[in-house]
Amino acid sequence: MSSESGETKKSRPSGRLTAVQGTAMYVGAVLGTGVIALPALAADAAGPASLLAWLALVLLSAPLAATFAALGARHPDAGGVSTYARLAFGDRTAAVVGWCFYLAVPPGASAAALFGGAYVSSALGGGRTTSTVTAVALMAVVTASNAVGVQVTGRFQFALAGLLVALLLAAVALSLPHASTENLRPFAPHGWTAIAPAAALLVWSFAGWEAITHLAGEFRSPARDLPRATTAAVVVVGVLYLAVAFAVIAVLGPGAARSEAPLGDLMAVGLGGNARLLAAMAALLLTLGAMNAYFAGAAKLGAALGRDGALPAWLTRGSTAGEVPRRSLGVVSSLALVSLVTVALTGLGARPLVLLTTGSFVTVYAVGVAAALRLLPKRGKSRAAALVALVAVLIMLLMSGRYLLWPLAVTGAALVYLRLGGRRAGRATSVGAAPDGAASAVAAAPPVDVSSDPTERSS
Repeated sequence: MSSESGETKKSRPSGRLTAVQGTAMYVGAVLGTGVIALPALAADAAGPASLLAWLALVLLSAPLAATFAALGARHPDAGGVSTYARLAFGDRTAAVVGWCFYLAVPPGASAAALFGGAYVSSALGGGRTTSTVTAVALMAVVTASNAVGVQVTGRFQFALAGLLVALLLAAVALSLPHASTENLRPFAPHGWTAIAPAAALLVWSFAGWEAITHLAGEFRSPARDLPRATTAAVVVVGVLYLAVAFAVIAVLGPGAARSEAPLGDLMAVGLGGNARLLAAMAALLLTLGAMNAYFAGAAKLGAALGRDGALPAWLTRGSTAGEVPRRSLGVVSSLALVSLVTVALTGLGARPLVLLTTGSFVTVYAVGVAAALRLLPKRGKSRAAALVALVAVLIMLLMSGRYLLWPLAVTGAALVYLRLGGRRAGRATSVGAAPDGAASAVAAAPPVDVSSDPTERSS
């Protein structure tokens, strides 16, 4: 293994990414749309005690991030988690991972669109109607842009991540002078057991630690720079999340649980009501960029799964680099719209969509960590991190509860399909073997789009 890895390193062209650039990409991948809404949802579930859920997720994410960094440094391949699953467990497991990610994007995109819509509603009024109409408009724009092969450029995507960090820092800095310790009492109004459901919601905010593995081969020195970038990103993301969560509860008090645009409310406290318009504009740009990247990644993934026999061959068109996977895009967009219409008609809101999506994320994490235990050296820090990460994932699985039924159903459907279509599936080497077909391409799409060369992805 070691000699093979050495040959791979010698034959592979040297990448361009430094540890600093990798840190920026990592932060952009993990700091997603969840932070603009989940502090309020978590406060609604557990009150001020939700801060403990945030802290627990920050601590649990550290070994998880370290595990994926070790895998990326050792196996710098664009396939990410799907590649690790194939190397450790075979093609069927890689295909299941692909299904889990592919079918996690529609409910996740719907939730993200509703988060962005809530900020517009907070600024302009109109309640749920404004939120839903805005969400539909966001989906239409993203679908249209991907259908013609026009994506947000890498530099613009990177700027959106910088905008989010600036928004978070401004919201916290401007509102903290208005914080009151009285808003932290009672600390656990819904009981201590409410922390677990709050943490299950927050898994959404920490999805993306596996994303940078997609770019592992682009680092100048993956073995050196990837762990450095991971460590720095864990610290930055952890501090930002904890600061925002504390500010939402300490400043907004009981009203935090009822807020659909917590960052807008924080900025309104510090700057006045007109600040909600600024927050809405930032939230829309952030949501648009994130949805664009995830739709693009999911569409490519679906086409590659069709090519490899893990989904109907009808979806194959667009799997080649430079082609536009319009059929797969149509499936993703249609399923996302169905998810959105369902929650709009039932009045359930974004919460069940978040939990369905995080259930799939945790399932993929479980497969990735299990693969790490088979692929990483038996001794050393990376092995220890993988063991701790396994405990973290088991805790996340317990917190996900009944929402694990969704990835379980997806897994069953994937296995049944593979069995029925086994003859075709056997033609493909694996889902993880093809860069475009990597299951982690969906989670990795944001950092891919913030690469230093914005022309690398044209469809």
